[in-house]
Amino acid sequence: MSFAVLRLRGKGDLRREVKDTLRLLHLTRQNHCAIVPQDPTYRGMLQLVKDYVTWGEVDPEVLAKLLLKRGRQVGDRPIDDAFVKSHSPYKSIWDLSQALVKGEARVADVRDLRPVIRLPPPRKGYRGIKRGYHDGGDLGYRGKAINPLLVRMVVEETPDAE
Repeated sequence: MSFAVLRLRGKGDLRREVKDTLRLLHLTRQNHCAIVPQDPTYRGMLQLVKDYVTWGEVDPEVLAKLLLKRGRQVGDRPIDDAFVKSHSPYKSIWDLSQALVKGEARVADVRDLRPVIRLPPPRKGYRGIKRGYHDGGDLGYRGKAINPLLVRMVVEETPDAE
């Protein structure tokens, strides 16, 4: 299994170990998302930065949508199935997302794929970025509830009905 880790809070007044851990997770700015495996090392890192990020188990459909719409290769060009096929052992973005969710692959297995997914803020906003998820906010572990948040960040803008 893999976690989707999303940074919610900005850069002000961070302790050195928190700043270093966020950098190791590739979460250098607000609304950046990274896909990390569920192992004890990453769990410890997430516990250290739990006041700045939210994370949970990502579904393969949501991850495929994230990679298709917001995934970038080096040079800030979008990725597609042909890119994934030529730069990794996987045939498509769907196959890659399945392997990432199962824990059989890592983002680094795809050459020239950026390790971070830059996202816009979610539609309808956050509940609160100063409280934990179970206290009515958005920080910390949220399990499968990360998927609706990520979908709200990826949805296409609807044209205004006039």
